[in-house]
Amino acid sequence: MNPPAAVARPDRCRIVIDTCADLTPEIAAALDVDILGFPYILDGKEFIDDIWSTMTPEAFYDRLRAGTPASTSAVSLGRYLEFLTECAREGTPTVYLCFTSALSSSYDAACRAAQDVREAYPDFELYIVDNGLPCAAGELLALEAVRQRDAGLSARELARWAQEAKFYVHGYFTLDSLQALAAGGRIPPAAAQLSSKLDVKANLTFDRTGSLSLTGVSRGRKKALRSLIKMFRENYVLDPTMPIAIASADAERDADWVESAVRKEEGCEDLTIIRGAVGPTIGAHVGPGMVALVFWGRNRADKISLTDRIARRVREAEGVRARS
Repeated sequence: MNPPAAVARPDRCRIVIDTCADLTPEIAAALDVDILGFPYILDGKEFIDDIWSTMTPEAFYDRLRAGTPASTSAVSLGRYLEFLTECAREGTPTVYLCFTSALSSSYDAACRAAQDVREAYPDFELYIVDNGLPCAAGELLALEAVRQRDAGLSARELARWAQEAKFYVHGYFTLDSLQALAAGGRIPPAAAQLSSKLDVKANLTFDRTGSLSLTGVSRGRKKALRSLIKMFRENYVLDPTMPIAIASADAERDADWVESAVRKEEGCEDLTIIRGAVGPTIGAHVGPGMVALVFWGRNRADKISLTDRIARRVREAEGVRARS
């Protein structure tokens, strides 16, 4: 979306994100970053996500409710080559916080493009970071990345910071229906139909790779929303300087309830809460009614599974054997 600036700034770094971070239009306009638009297809016609400049969230989700088919595609290798070449010609060291590779092939395309650009411009400093974060979780990472850049981090330092910081961003979601996931082939249609009949709502989060994972199911919408608050209570680390994000797929009344519940938690009544709409790239896969609660909290990398612990012990044992 945003073209690279014309004047090189070797004393600082350029931050690039994409529209899968689901920035609000106001933040997108004010934040000093470049934003790449992801393509999506609505009723057979391709659009570029422009952060609700040409279509409102209500209009988009009303079309989905009416049965209009929606899908997405990755940013092309050619588009990445074009954009990153422009960045290289301009010369400012660049860090791209790319949408999670667990949900899109765009990261792989960006890495391939970056390799070609580095070969053509060997003095250009370029870092591609898999942000591992869907939806507004990417927004929180981008906001803090800008603050860290403005506080003096170099491009290399910022890329290393993002690789670590992303594990402290939490996101918990609930869906009103599983029909969009079934339409996209992510779950069997029979499972979506059964969940609708039983009024079962899925509770989701993302793992360390950025893949979506099921945290549980709830009977009824209100219980599903309460599960978001439960996860917030268990994982949030209070810091009044850090904003929280609540995003919805045209489910503002439910998002209002979540915000009210968060503010009732101890120390949270005056927190900055960013309210936004789930963008069309994510929205095409989750459908109307999704509500997400996103915040900075405990290190998610510390929550490793039993099998991950076994794998870590195996690697440690191999390391000891190699040194002996």
